[in-house]
Amino acid sequence: MSGADAKRVVIADDDADIRALMVIAAKRAGVEVAAAVDNGRDALDAVRRGGIDLAVLDISMPGMNGVEVASSIREDAATSGTLILMISASVQLLTDHGIVAERSDSFLIKPFSPRMLSLRIREMLGLEAPA
Repeated sequence: MSGADAKRVVIADDDADIRALMVIAAKRAGVEVAAAVDNGRDALDAVRRGGIDLAVLDISMPGMNGVEVASSIREDAATSGTLILMISASVQLLTDHGIVAERSDSFLIKPFSPRMLSLRIREMLGLEAPA
């Protein structure tokens, strides 16, 4: 998959090392990384620019957190179809009161392997494993 056919992903995590691993995993999954940002506001802006198939959001970010970004994506008719994968080191944050389940399509708990993230991205976007 390349060019106009490629699935487009936005990645948001305030930890530069984790964000870099997430970009590698996304590229291994065969998707285009439209934006890799360190905060929720920039992630939301990237999704709102359009053409994003999946937003990978860390829950704990300064300013606008992943849950707030996901809520904004879901509330906007133009972006409500964007798939959302939430990431967190806190199992409690991911499971409390269904907050994340209501706003996301899937989640991963840190630490995770780049291979696991790549697999999850492919699963969510319905992509075949690379040959």
